[in-house]
Amino acid sequence: MKVTFENPDKVNGLMTLTVEEADFNEKVEKQLKDYRKRANIPGFRPGQVPMGMVRRQYGAAVKVDVINNVLGEEIYKYVRENKIQMLGEPMPSEKQVAVDLEKEAPYTFVFDIAVAPEFSIELTDKDAVDFYNITVDDKLIDQQIEMYASRSGHYDKVEEYAANDMLKGDLRELDAEGNTKEGGITVEGAIMMPEYIKVDEQKALFQGAKLGDIITFNPKKAYPENSGELQGLLKVSREEAENVTADFSYQITEISRYTKADVNQELFDQVYGQGNIADEKAFRERIAQDLKAQFATDSDFRFMQDLRKYCEDKVGELTFPEEALKRIMLNNNKDKGAEYVEKNFEASIKELKWHLIKEQLVAANNIKIEDADVKDAAKEAARAQFAQYGMNNVPDEYLENYAADMLKKKEYVDNLVDRAIDRKLTEVLKKVVKLNEKEITLDEFNKLFQ
Repeated sequence: MKVTFENPDKVNGLMTLTVEEADFNEKVEKQLKDYRKRANIPGFRPGQVPMGMVRRQYGAAVKVDVINNVLGEEIYKYVRENKIQMLGEPMPSEKQVAVDLEKEAPYTFVFDIAVAPEFSIELTDKDAVDFYNITVDDKLIDQQIEMYASRSGHYDKVEEYAANDMLKGDLRELDAEGNTKEGGITVEGAIMMPEYIKVDEQKALFQGAKLGDIITFNPKKAYPENSGELQGLLKVSREEAENVTADFSYQITEISRYTKADVNQELFDQVYGQGNIADEKAFRERIAQDLKAQFATDSDFRFMQDLRKYCEDKVGELTFPEEALKRIMLNNNKDKGAEYVEKNFEASIKELKWHLIKEQLVAANNIKIEDADVKDAAKEAARAQFAQYGMNNVPDEYLENYAADMLKKKEYVDNLVDRAIDRKLTEVLKKVVKLNEKEITLDEFNKLFQ
């Protein structure tokens, strides 16, 4: 097979492949013989179907399939051997003329190849990038203890309502005279938190209410812009909720007040496991340790964002084969159409530029990703998910099982490989470039992202 490649502007490639009979004939015959062995045609024993019949029935389709496979193999072989950094998939060129496969070869096929722009990026200790160390102070530790105490709290039954208490009671629709309406809406054991009532006038009706009191209020006025809230409270359809205008009586049968957990051994054990924390001093020290570990991850994340911008600025503007990439993007998003491509193309090019830069940095620093690295990334992702729910003492065997489940799902694997690469690249580049280290509070750090 003859293959030629033209790339005059360095980014828009044109590959021409001339396919001869010898390039596909043997494979076509082999496939047809395989079809003959499996063919189940009435009147013929298995494997005894005349080859002419098999060729007439399957020949054209097999020929197309084999030629397509041969073309794909040759394109990728040529790209690999000639070290062409192809972006996306090869696309049939507009210069392609119709090919009549019923005639004998040679056949000529032309493909557009999107090629990555040429550039180089090198980082040394002469390159300086900001690195933020987040300060762990008593205020942050106090906030974390407050969060743990709130999360581990409980409800107590009380006699008199105060802000943020939860009420349970019986709701009854009233008529124009203020009496219980016959056939009206009735809800027993309705749950309410008056603090979330939107209108102050209606909210004030519950102030100082006691167990057994009957409050008269108007749900429509209390939640004027939220038919969903009414629907949930009154247990009616959305249409019915929108038409409710009457007053209701609410007889309080239960008042519950949320009480935060005490900062004691019980809380220490809930957060970090039985017997691992002996006193409040050790509790605060462990929280500080965990916050530092969490903030180290946040600092690394910010470092890579700043390093990315630094590298993008250092590389400068790159010329991409935009029309070819738009065609590829449209082909990959046929269900979303050209409007989607135009709307997202600029962001896609920005991500592609960083991907190409990162590829060079990974290669330059000899970074290799093993299965163990991907598994570690999965465990770290699992640990972070558990931490969101305050579970900081998850046994390693649970993390192992959770990570194993994640690695069984292909939609997670690619992301975990990227995370593994980013983790290794971050650690390496922190030792390569000069770090402009800065001490910063958490509030100041968060403002960097605004």
